[in-house]
Amino acid sequence: MKKSLLTCAAMLLAAAAANAQQIHLDRLPPEQLEVAPPAVRVTGEPGRMQVVDRACRMLPEAELRRRIVDIAVQEWGFFGFTVLDQTYVQNSRQRRSFRLPRSWLDIAESERVADSIAGYWAVTDDGGWILERQNDLWQGPYGVAVRWRDPWSAAFISWVMCEGGLGEDDLFQRHIAHYVYIDQAIEARDGESPDAAYVAYDVGERPIEPGDLLCSARRSAYRTIAERRRNLGRSIRSHCDIAVKVDQHNDRVLVIGGNVRGSVRLKLFAAEFGEERDGAPYAQSVGGAGRTIFAHLKLRADPIEADPLDSSPTFRALAERGDGLDWLWRRIEGDRPAQVGPPVASSATAANRSTPGL
Repeated sequence: MKKSLLTCAAMLLAAAAANAQQIHLDRLPPEQLEVAPPAVRVTGEPGRMQVVDRACRMLPEAELRRRIVDIAVQEWGFFGFTVLDQTYVQNSRQRRSFRLPRSWLDIAESERVADSIAGYWAVTDDGGWILERQNDLWQGPYGVAVRWRDPWSAAFISWVMCEGGLGEDDLFQRHIAHYVYIDQAIEARDGESPDAAYVAYDVGERPIEPGDLLCSARRSAYRTIAERRRNLGRSIRSHCDIAVKVDQHNDRVLVIGGNVRGSVRLKLFAAEFGEERDGAPYAQSVGGAGRTIFAHLKLRADPIEADPLDSSPTFRALAERGDGLDWLWRRIEGDRPAQVGPPVASSATAANRSTPGL
């Protein structure tokens, strides 16, 4: 009996170690994925860093969706394949109610990714002065361990679109704030931005596909794009993530976003799926961690498979290393409890459901 208990304990420890391991995959060579690393857009050490390159790519529509997903997955790997399970609302007492001066990351990791995050900022019009005041913080008492003064999630999305092939502003308005390109997508829905690559819908109007964007508003009670339409141009705290897998079997949508606890992370969103239409699964609601997904930005580009992770250059590179992917799939399975409530209501369905506050 004692031997059996020791064996079980050893197995649990091994599983925990495998799940906790941090594997940073270097960005792939051009022959596997031709992407200029964000760090080449800046020069100098933290404290004296400057933007040197803002140029973006223009690619045909047929390449856009696959490329956007592949780039997002590569950045996720570079940051360590971390996963945040938001398929259930965690205890609010566990949330931080204040902004720490130090980064979520340790000093070594903060230093490793500093020029990458700076490179994300570089593709935006305001990236230069954002970097200037971050330099001031880096010269302070915390050094490179200080957290970024300005949230960089919109800069991450802007860089992915820049490298993904949406290099002109009329296709995608790169910005330091998400609401700018959310509003562009709403205007595209209304026929006012005819060349925009993304068109805004309420969740449930169109099938979610990899490469689409799912957006929430912080400290704003938006539940539909109609509510946002009344405030176009007004600054709001918001966040968008890139959909990378529609997992109807497990009632989830997998997304990748930047500045999620100081990193590029894969998030697991709970989803409720209705009947398929035209052979495609329709998520009637999507949500996580008490936030409402009020906008589904649909990419006007050719479709790809619903699960492009396996076929991504990053996953193929991992498989070729011979390490196996079991540890990563276990991580993606998430850590939700046995009893999982319905996902947070989103978009058009939200008005008829009780939704936790933002």
